[in-house]
Amino acid sequence: MKCPYCGYIESKVVDSRSTEDGNKIRRRRECLQCEKRFTTYEYVEAVPIVVIKKNKYCEPFDREKLLQSMLETAVDEIENILVNSPTHEITSVELGEMALEKLMDINQVAYVRFASVYRQFRDIDTFMRELKKLSNKG
Repeated sequence: MKCPYCGYIESKVVDSRSTEDGNKIRRRRECLQCEKRFTTYEYVEAVPIVVIKKNKYCEPFDREKLLQSMLETAVDEIENILVNSPTHEITSVELGEMALEKLMDINQVAYVRFASVYRQFRDIDTFMRELKKLSNKG
């Protein structure tokens, strides 16, 4: 750790403790050259999840968008899958399909509502095919 006073790159840790919120470690350090003390904080860096839209535009994952259409437990499950994914990127198509899969198990009416918007049903025949597919699964 570089000393903010003299720029020397070696220091020793004098004291370490968690912050009140428990999300950071506060470290008191002493420069090995000028012997002045300074404080540093260590925390886990969150890797953002990126949603790649159909038009190739990228935007950060927003759980509120899913919560508008889904139950919170399903959103938590999807978010856990995304956070634990090795890539931290997902297309909007993949995200939509995950949402549909969860909704199908939880609430069939919510599933049909979400599917009609997500899949952009243009006519009653498309709507009826989706309902038939849903009734065959049950």
